[in-house]
Amino acid sequence: MIKTPSPQINAVIFDIGNVLVRWDPRLAYAPLFQGREEDLDYFLNEVCSLDWHTRHDQGMSFRDNIRNRQQEFPEYADMIARFETEWDNMFDGVIEGTVDLLYQLRDRHYPLFGLTNFAAGKYTDFCRKYSFMSLFEDVIVSGVEKVTKPDPRIYRILLDRTAIAAERTLFIDDRQENLRAAEKFGLQTHLFIDAETLAQDMADRGILPGPDN
Repeated sequence: MIKTPSPQINAVIFDIGNVLVRWDPRLAYAPLFQGREEDLDYFLNEVCSLDWHTRHDQGMSFRDNIRNRQQEFPEYADMIARFETEWDNMFDGVIEGTVDLLYQLRDRHYPLFGLTNFAAGKYTDFCRKYSFMSLFEDVIVSGVEKVTKPDPRIYRILLDRTAIAAERTLFIDDRQENLRAAEKFGLQTHLFIDAETLAQDMADRGILPGPDN
């Protein structure tokens, strides 16, 4: 069977966390637990888990979410509070190769957009810290919209607000469930593993020149 080629890409959407910057709460908490790996794993899996943090991404304030969790786990009250005070230490710099691709796309005049699960109260400071954020024409932030990927509603917000043609847009994310939801709206997708693989995919799609060109 002959495979029908995908439509030409006219715009690109990037996830942010672990696509453009490295983010992991373990980076901040590992020094606080001083090598007590089992306690650290319990805390990050059961107390300040990613499911719990998702409430920030859905619009709940750090103050309210932390206070509620402290009531559930009073023995960890201080450590739970540090989820906000140690926030900046959860980041481990930019993923240089991906940011370089972002600038290449800008230079080739591709419209660039962001679609991110991100706490609204932390987003403005993040944009001030990372200059590449100015390259985006628009960013859909879950904490502002109060709905997170892979909820279909956030993709509808994206398409309605940006007026992009889904079938001619590439969406890059590090979570397969987010990509599957996007594909239901007709978006072309790339599962982010590393910048080199992304660069090759962009070359294969004719978005950017290959390494030998």
